[in-house]
Amino acid sequence: MSKRLNVVKGHLNQPQSQDYFKKSNLKSKYLADPLDFMHLDELIPTEVNSKRKALRQALEKELAPLVPELYEKAQFPKDVLVPKFKALNILGLSEEKYGCRKVTQTEKSMYIFELSRIDVSLCTFYAVNMSLVIFTIEKLGSEEQKALYLPKLVSMDWIGGWGLTEPEVGSDASSLLTTATPVEGGFLLNGAKRWIGNATIADVIIIFARNSSTNKVEGFIMDAKAPGVSIENIERKLALRIVQNGVIQMKDVFVPLKNRLEKAKDFASGANVVLEMSRMNVGWIPTGVLAGVYEHAVKYLRERVQFNAPLGAFQLNQEKLTRILGHFQACFLLAWRVTKLLETGQANIAQGSLVKSWTSLIGREAVRLGRELIGGNGIILDYYMIKALADMEVVYTYEGTYDINSLVVGRAITGIPAFKTGFKLPKS
Repeated sequence: MSKRLNVVKGHLNQPQSQDYFKKSNLKSKYLADPLDFMHLDELIPTEVNSKRKALRQALEKELAPLVPELYEKAQFPKDVLVPKFKALNILGLSEEKYGCRKVTQTEKSMYIFELSRIDVSLCTFYAVNMSLVIFTIEKLGSEEQKALYLPKLVSMDWIGGWGLTEPEVGSDASSLLTTATPVEGGFLLNGAKRWIGNATIADVIIIFARNSSTNKVEGFIMDAKAPGVSIENIERKLALRIVQNGVIQMKDVFVPLKNRLEKAKDFASGANVVLEMSRMNVGWIPTGVLAGVYEHAVKYLRERVQFNAPLGAFQLNQEKLTRILGHFQACFLLAWRVTKLLETGQANIAQGSLVKSWTSLIGREAVRLGRELIGGNGIILDYYMIKALADMEVVYTYEGTYDINSLVVGRAITGIPAFKTGFKLPKS
């Protein structure tokens, strides 16, 4: 039994706690799951909701108990976690093809939601494989590439990474410095990538690089163990500690012509297509975290006794719980709406950016409230909140920072792009 469960059990056994519940005849049908409060799960198709609930049970049993120790040690034991992910059976394609199962957009959204509720690192591991690597090859690859790579990636026999961000290039993603030089039979990749999820455990990595002949940003499928590839894990992270983010150095790495993504002819038709789709899903990550925060806070406040009453009996605490719940409801409905628009082909990048920016902004506030409600125990990993607080800082920044996503929305509102100032650095 974990320390947290020992502590909780101790509170439940306190006489004053039992007396309080007995005298108050305290009852509630909204004890934990925030989906219950406004019956939001009625929005979810019955079959998808059944899969979501089954996934929740599996995650609670198989992965949640491992999270505190793995987070503390900043470890992703591939031989332990990958088999557990395989058993979850949650990767797939937009259509049943190449021997792979189909996963609908709604299913994918619910899987991201439930994984984030347990841990953002575990969700990021899934999202990199599903929303970035698999989607990139399915959308931009040749038939030969799809037939070769997709079955192995969907089965998780191979793990994928997705390399866009560079040490000197973050939000301005179209200004890549990594080069792809045409040579006989293929290309030589030179440059560096940073913050690449799954990098140290990947078998294949999608690399976006600038074709030195055309100056266009193109996409390539790179063998992670090819000669000239060097990958180093980013140490000393204090958030998103389980997922392995790496720095990739490439020195004359040969990529055969058959590994160039045929439909990624420039940034707009390649990397940006994937980013726009990925951003439609990312709002589910803070939404899932808020579900976890609310559930842990409700449980703690009903069981932790101070001043001869559960903490949930105090007005200030009930007000904070109400705010967390309200934030969750708003985030869920925003994320749900953009998912439905995406399924019907109506979604656009500004809508995705609005959902991502807003859910990560109010998610930060809600997680802070959850940490306050848990008090001193809120900084212990067994109590969920400090991990959620640190991870939400990353969510606020990745997949487009809050500011950049806000400017995408602002451009849609005003018709005026605010990204380019016209200022140019002087040449050295």
